[in-house]
Amino acid sequence: MTRSINTSGVGRRPNMAWLMGGCALAGLMSAGAAAAQDAPAPAEDAAQLDEVIVTGSYQRSLERAVDIKRENVGFSDSIVATDVANFPEQNLAEALQRIPGVTIERNRGLGGRVSVRGLPADFTFVTINDLATASGSGGREVELDIFASEVIQQVTVQKSPRAADEEGGIAGAVNISTARPFDYSGHELVGAVEGAYNSISEEIDPKVSFLASNTWGDWGALASFSTARRTNRTDSNSGINFRSLTRFLSANTGVRGEQAMDVLERDAGIIVQDRTDTDETDLIIFQDKVGDRAYLNTQDQWGGTLSLQYRPSSTFSLSFDAMLGGYDTVEDEYDAAAYSASSRSTLETIHEYDDTTLADYGIVVLRDVSYTATQHEFLSKERINETEYAQFGAEMDWSGDGWEAHALAGYSGAEKTLDYANLKHVAYAPSRTRWTERGGETIPSANPATIDMYDAPTSYLFEAYETTLEQISDDKYAAQGDLTRYFDLEAFPALTSVQVGARYTDRSKERQYGELKIQGPGPGDSSWVNTRTLADSELTPIADLVPGGAYSARDLTWSQVSNEYARQTFRYDGFSTPFNPGQYYEVSEEVLSLYAMADFNFDIGPVPVAINGGARYVDTSITSSGYHQVQTPTGGTTYTPEPVSSDGGYDKVLPSLNINAELTDSLVLRAAASETLMRPALTDLAYKRTANWNSFRFTDGNPNLEPTYAKQWEVGLERYLGGGGLLAVSYFWKEIEGVVRSELTGVVPNVTKYNANGTIDGVYDFEVYQPVNAEGSYEVSGVELVAIVPLGLIYEPLEGFGINANYTLLDSSLTGESDLDIPTPPVGLADSTYNVTLYYENDRFQARASYNFKDKYVEGIGYEMYPIWRDAYGQTDISLSYNLNDSIQLSVEGINITDEATTGYTMDPSFPTTYELSGRRVSFGLRASF
Repeated sequence: MTRSINTSGVGRRPNMAWLMGGCALAGLMSAGAAAAQDAPAPAEDAAQLDEVIVTGSYQRSLERAVDIKRENVGFSDSIVATDVANFPEQNLAEALQRIPGVTIERNRGLGGRVSVRGLPADFTFVTINDLATASGSGGREVELDIFASEVIQQVTVQKSPRAADEEGGIAGAVNISTARPFDYSGHELVGAVEGAYNSISEEIDPKVSFLASNTWGDWGALASFSTARRTNRTDSNSGINFRSLTRFLSANTGVRGEQAMDVLERDAGIIVQDRTDTDETDLIIFQDKVGDRAYLNTQDQWGGTLSLQYRPSSTFSLSFDAMLGGYDTVEDEYDAAAYSASSRSTLETIHEYDDTTLADYGIVVLRDVSYTATQHEFLSKERINETEYAQFGAEMDWSGDGWEAHALAGYSGAEKTLDYANLKHVAYAPSRTRWTERGGETIPSANPATIDMYDAPTSYLFEAYETTLEQISDDKYAAQGDLTRYFDLEAFPALTSVQVGARYTDRSKERQYGELKIQGPGPGDSSWVNTRTLADSELTPIADLVPGGAYSARDLTWSQVSNEYARQTFRYDGFSTPFNPGQYYEVSEEVLSLYAMADFNFDIGPVPVAINGGARYVDTSITSSGYHQVQTPTGGTTYTPEPVSSDGGYDKVLPSLNINAELTDSLVLRAAASETLMRPALTDLAYKRTANWNSFRFTDGNPNLEPTYAKQWEVGLERYLGGGGLLAVSYFWKEIEGVVRSELTGVVPNVTKYNANGTIDGVYDFEVYQPVNAEGSYEVSGVELVAIVPLGLIYEPLEGFGINANYTLLDSSLTGESDLDIPTPPVGLADSTYNVTLYYENDRFQARASYNFKDKYVEGIGYEMYPIWRDAYGQTDISLSYNLNDSIQLSVEGINITDEATTGYTMDPSFPTTYELSGRRVSFGLRASF
């Protein structure tokens, strides 16, 4: 599916796909990593093993991951080669959920952003080949769903930092590595094809990937490529949320509020003492909006790598790595929704109310209500998202006579364009809305003016064809140099090495945004408003609008305008979405980091102890600019002719300490302590100003924000069983301070406010609200358990069987931000998560089944008052593969094979908000290696 994006007047980089050139003839299947033959490891990489993984061995991938964990000084977990590429997944984010303490945020069945240890996704720092990754998101978080997992060789989640590690992640750092030619022994060529079937869309999607690698004496080259299409359909009965009856009771007309008071007393016996007192009216709840929605999300993803290496000896290596990719999505959303809180409506009849479920909070919920004028909406929404990313890096390693030197330089960039459209038709009519077991429904009421909202196209009047256009450009340059000196001192034998280094990064992010309402056949024409009806457009049954047939969330159907028809009909010749200066910002950030650390190795009695300790100094300078909103003499608003700039900055010393003690040959005690930081979101740093002339308020960005800091420590015990087996337990604690909140920061005196006729309304003092670092701190603590057990170690006849399981339990002292003081955990924090994988393999056959679980969590606070929960979710994935011979493998994989639904509720499960079905996904694959 290909659709053009309006980019009038906006410069763009050339499409990156041409840069692949000949690389498109040889691409990656990280199964290619799995297909690698044994090869000697580079001497300079202490974490490398003596061998790489052979074709298709999940057990060997576990062994390598466990060895990486053991060799690391500090707390980390990894997945490598076959575990990334061969396990059922739809993108890199979904592959990472197998790592202890890692969970993903799902959006309509697809994994997207990654969180570590229950903290928000922007608390996690992401690098690729030691370069911090640019992203097309509006913040710092990296949307890992843009990366094809097939171009990844290894992922390590570093949970306790060293001084040499780039700062930026309070939760942890996700370090991604792509393949290099000397990872292999000589010539490698691996290719794969796959077809995947979604049970709701009933579409079959292709995936093609391949890798070619070779070494010629001192030189090596590797090229890889992967391209895939994914078609996901989601059917959703959702949007049902709490709304305070303040909406009706405090209506300025009085008639709506008085009628609501009368109906409350007549049908529920509730007497409102003061309908303007929100402390009273916020505790009476009705349904905000009920909607049936069908989504079709089509993704086209490609990614490739190119790596060149020169390694004349075990003491010198020079590498060049390139990673390019694109991620284009088109999402069609078709809504039939009923907005109970219409500005024209109020209560007509209360059929059922609930004064017991939430009685502890003094809340009464109106479960089943007829309204006088519900706003029924048919919405055809289209979201087109184009993301291009590129990363180039050069790396040098040298060692000799007790010295090591390492240097790195590179660039990471991303551009993202989002083109959004919403065709809106509205019908105001009496109707009845109520909760159901899974969500909500709107049906005709007893009022003779009611309508069947799903079959009344002539009642729906055209309101607008709304468009928005957003463009984000993110560029990051980095350079780093390190020098290590190894010691063998008789006077101080414990000191084994000292390392010093420096890193410089220069990042800039620019964002432009605009919106436009089309209400007639030409610019400025509004002749279609309230005259054109839904019936005047070509209508298509929902079963034909999205592939896969009938709507599955409920037994109903309706017809709507397709997005293709809307684009052709309502976008007139010469149409473009203009950018709004008030939404523009640019943030530039320069960081200089200096560090020093030392390694110590000594024995305490029979126990070998390894210590890594050091400190990192970080100096950050920020320049941010944006337009400021000002009022015209006629009472309108405009913006400063040029962006207004402001500077900020901060510096900090971040100490770190990591300790390993080998209590026995198989038992390791591990401990770590450090200070770390997470930089403010770029949108909060953006120095743009908006004005509310009625509230006498300016809202500014704040380039002087400091990071959110964390002090943390962890202790753990690990038992290594051999053959990749591991039993581990750890306890971690974090104290987080400087969380960003919006607060009153000052006053601008003597601001002149104008009336529409040009007269002066008055001169006022305007309050200034900005994001600031809040005072105080909160604590997060938890326990992680890991069990990787090849069952043949326990009982020989079970050779080939095994289990890989992990469990994370979290606790936090921070409560939610409900204005009603309803206690909740922090948004996004689940009390527990776990993963269990059962596997079997022999020389020919492999089978794996994995269950991934995330406990319930608060996903938001409705109207800043009512906590909205996402239910606990568990998903089962499977993988089966068979090696026809040494070169060819057949595979079958299944995602969400039990067809789980995504559900949620407001405050109590008896008030459901979400019921989404995204279906199963089954794929069949063939891969060959030579």
